[in-house]
Amino acid sequence: MSDDAEPGLRCLVTGATGYIGGRLVPELLAAGHSVRCLVRSPHRLRDHPWADEVEVVRGDVTDPASVAGAMRGMDVAYYLVHALGSGSDFEQTDRRAAQVFGERARAAGVRRIVYLGGLTPAGVPERELSPHLRSRAEVGRILLASGVPTTVLRAAVIIGSGSASFEMLRYLTERLPVMVTPRWVRTRIQPIAVRDVLRVLVGSARMPGDVNRAFDICGPDVLTYREMMRGYAAIAGLPRRLILPVPVLTPRLSSLWIGLVTPVPPSIARPLTESLRHEVVCHEHDIARFVPDPPGHPIGFDAAVRLALQRVRDADVATRWSSATVPGAPSDPLPTDPEWAGGSLYTDLRERSVDASPEALWTVIEGVGGEHGWYSFPLAWAVRGWLDRLVGGVGLRRGRRDAARLRVGDSLDFWRVEEIEPGRLLRLRAEMRLPGLAWLEMYAETDDAGRTHYRQRALFHPRGLLGHVYWRAVSPFHAVVFGGMARNIARAAARAPAAPSRKDAPLSGGAP
Repeated sequence: MSDDAEPGLRCLVTGATGYIGGRLVPELLAAGHSVRCLVRSPHRLRDHPWADEVEVVRGDVTDPASVAGAMRGMDVAYYLVHALGSGSDFEQTDRRAAQVFGERARAAGVRRIVYLGGLTPAGVPERELSPHLRSRAEVGRILLASGVPTTVLRAAVIIGSGSASFEMLRYLTERLPVMVTPRWVRTRIQPIAVRDVLRVLVGSARMPGDVNRAFDICGPDVLTYREMMRGYAAIAGLPRRLILPVPVLTPRLSSLWIGLVTPVPPSIARPLTESLRHEVVCHEHDIARFVPDPPGHPIGFDAAVRLALQRVRDADVATRWSSATVPGAPSDPLPTDPEWAGGSLYTDLRERSVDASPEALWTVIEGVGGEHGWYSFPLAWAVRGWLDRLVGGVGLRRGRRDAARLRVGDSLDFWRVEEIEPGRLLRLRAEMRLPGLAWLEMYAETDDAGRTHYRQRALFHPRGLLGHVYWRAVSPFHAVVFGGMARNIARAAARAPAAPSRKDAPLSGGAP
């Protein structure tokens, strides 16, 4: 953390819509620094509590021009992005992005780059590493060779509310009292609490200019994954888990198994499990020379799990692993955008008068998904979620970040919040696997007679012949699914008390 006598630094943060980046920004602000965020979709930061305190610029780390503009005037540049899951060429994309970032940082006179990578096992040839870890290591080398003093922080499993590693651990342990597990549950791991990751990231901004190296960052405990699962069970008050390792579960089969049991899809679970094939423990703690450990830090595994569980139970999760956009998810212009290109656009419109106040109706609209469900034919929604998982999609298990409040960019089962006008409109963009682009809009309105009116619109822009066939095939079910949804939302609003207006409601946030 910065000394009060020192002026704040000008920090560029990439990946601010992701899990770590979204938590780092308020920590940098609290340390007295100014922050500029480089993001592809600036509107996704609009509803964050700190949005008005930062400068947001549109761009992509693979685009030299936008990176150059974002680097201008910056002291420190945080590199918190990766192309994992974007396709078979993700290593090439990561390589190109790191080269652009390093070159533009040097040209702009940036004083330090800070990169969060992965902890690689000692003594294992790089060719034997998973593509995920191999790419992370290569990015670190590129940035270290950029000519800009660089801090590469190498972490193993990060434990924090909403992290992919924590969600995987939590759901596996809670849902499976008896587990047939792969051999990697015996691998030794040195996890780190997300609070310590953020503390070190912030502290690295003020490293001396002659420091250009990688640092291992870990918590104090070295555990096997089996010990972590049993430790979680004890902390969560669950009966002791029976864990039976077997040799036949490959990383690919493990990722599919994890995808069926947890909210983490196979595309994310696979690199996580591949990274656990080898022992990942720290071999030095040199970071403490430059970012000293305060009393009680680094946080142990048990304390990190307790903190994360408390956040989950309090519904106070600032960011989740699903905060980042799913690779390959649609991002085309919305049908309501002026630049909408036209073409076929199928629409299913449902409207109902509601015997409730607009505020009560909005409470129900903003609460859809997650534990509340979708107010119609639960089996149909569940089947659609299962089918999506089978073809590599995210399915329904992502749930919600907050049980009552939504913000632009939040994941919501297999949707993402595209737009929200508090009290009036919720627009969701589909992130399930589809032969086209899909949106779902829900409106709370008042008609000319002063009555509360609910309007629901599903839109589908087909891609090719398969898209048209898909819409016609599912259209017969719309009366049940979308019609029932509109009807049941209206009924739920009539029974629900109105929530306080958003401007009066407290915002979630704070320490992770």
